Amino acid sequence: MLEKNTHPTTTGTQKNLNKRFSMDFSFPKKEKLTNKKVFETLFTEGKALREFPLQLIYVKTAPNGEVPIKVAVVAPKKKFKTAVQRNRIKRLLREAYRLNKPIIFNNIEGNFAFIFLYLGKKTPNFKEVDLAMKKLLESFLNKEFHEKID
Repeated sequence: MLEKNTHPTTTGTQKNLNKRFSMDFSFPKKEKLTNKKVFETLFTEGKALREFPLQLIYVKTAPNGEVPIKVAVVAPKKKFKTAVQRNRIKRLLREAYRLNKPIIFNNIEGNFAFIFLYLGKKTPNFKEVDLAMKKLLESFLNKEFHEKID
């Protein structure tokens, strides 16, 4: 009997290697930021990066043993009056993060909390959110991990 998602000619060793080195593109509940104290710390002490139409606020956190990064997404109620619009924006932000998180997970040391804020005035399309997310995550890596080498 074949396992799911395997090729019939794949050997047992190759299956184990594929499981160990493949990146999970999911966004499970344990990666969501829910701690109110961490939220407050993010807004008071957090560092910010911008790549229009997104802003990333982040702070280094204490090791929690589960995941290295906890994430929250925010769409402003002042600019987007209906919940439908805000939910659509948050869905796009989560999807862009989910697809681009290997950029970050494979290159960080330590634990962080992130908040992604949407700054635009109109409802975005996925392409512009995805592009901004890639640039934002790469600039985070450059700022946090490449400055320390100098």
